[in-house]
Amino acid sequence: MSEPQADEPIVVTRTDSVATIWLNRAEKRNAMSHEMWTALAQHCHLLAKDDDVRVLVVRGVGGHFCAGADISGFSGGMSAEYQAQNREAEEALAAFPRPTIAFITGACVGGGVQIAGACDLRFADTTAKFGITPARLGIAYPTYALERAVRLVGPSAAKHLLFSAELIDVERALRIGLVDEVADPEAAVERLQTFTSLLANERSLLTQTISKEMVNEVAARGGVSAETIERWAPVLAANPDMSEGVAAFTERRPPNFVWTPEESF
Repeated sequence: MSEPQADEPIVVTRTDSVATIWLNRAEKRNAMSHEMWTALAQHCHLLAKDDDVRVLVVRGVGGHFCAGADISGFSGGMSAEYQAQNREAEEALAAFPRPTIAFITGACVGGGVQIAGACDLRFADTTAKFGITPARLGIAYPTYALERAVRLVGPSAAKHLLFSAELIDVERALRIGLVDEVADPEAAVERLQTFTSLLANERSLLTQTISKEMVNEVAARGGVSAETIERWAPVLAANPDMSEGVAAFTERRPPNFVWTPEESF
């Protein structure tokens, strides 16, 4: 997919049922301004309401994912307004009800790791470098972002990144669980396109939706709540996709899954 030709710092493009949010500030390596955090949250909220969007990708222009927050606005410290914008954007991305993928090239630092960590999956090419760098600035990483980072890579790796503010290469990021897949630049783009098409066109939205909610509950609280199980029980009992999936498997054809959220809730 080609990069967008637009002046806005956050741009949304669509290819069939895959939406892409582009961080579009190449001259700053896509460092996040106040306005960008606000726009990111707004776009996530709008796309979440569009059931035609089956997969959401977040990526950057100009060879970099995101170099972090734009610290030129930090001369007086991080305002309460900035922190609220930052948190709303992370939570809006994390709460997106369908699969989300961060596609990472080049710099992924500070707020970039925060954005990538709020996605369900992280695909990277071999140019990617990662770091969590508040120790260079004498500030604290946001608590909500820190909690997500610890769940993602574990306490020891999180401390290493936070204590040192060192950048790590993509091989190490893969080893500690910060990324899920790595490939050479050209192959990584092809893999992203193939994988998003698979999720959007050949896999059950019902399975993806329920799996995302329940896995997130396990990661955050150690188990799936009785309320969640009870809420999904009648949906699963009336599930039209199971018979279609079995028939497609038996007939050796692609399935035509039809479940949509509005039919159930």
